[in-house]
Amino acid sequence: MNRWYLLYCKRGEQSRAKLHLENQAIECYYPQIEIEKIKRGKRQIVSEPMFPSYMFVRFDYEQGPSFTTLRSTRGVVDFIRFGAQPQIVSDALIDELKQLESAQSLCDGHEILEPGQSVSVKAGQFAGFEAIFKEADGDARSIMLVNLINKSVPVSIDNRDLDV
Repeated sequence: MNRWYLLYCKRGEQSRAKLHLENQAIECYYPQIEIEKIKRGKRQIVSEPMFPSYMFVRFDYEQGPSFTTLRSTRGVVDFIRFGAQPQIVSDALIDELKQLESAQSLCDGHEILEPGQSVSVKAGQFAGFEAIFKEADGDARSIMLVNLINKSVPVSIDNRDLDV
């Protein structure tokens, strides 16, 4: 019977481990999320593993390959265990992770704002103000134009304080 197990992989070698495991006819899954990052001053959306260095594999250990064979695959360190045997992961958990991964529409917990988009500030020193999004200021903050004394002033505000 095919069951899911959790593997610990060498840092940054999940794709290598996945390639070698799939060559052994093992079903592999490591959920990825899309995150908006600023690299060299430009906003980019990149895919990163949801659980760095961990991967789910599905196989029937009674028919093969053995746990030892999988552990000695390039890029793999070992199975996650509780006691002597590798721990079985429920199918429901994997299904839920797949649904979350496919339904992902937010980046880093916030919607992607477009320049000129109107936003209200819900917390912080500018709570209750209406602001206009100007640009991202790192991963967690945004430059907003706040109208103070009939003049738009650029202010850096934490993204958690914005109500889109």
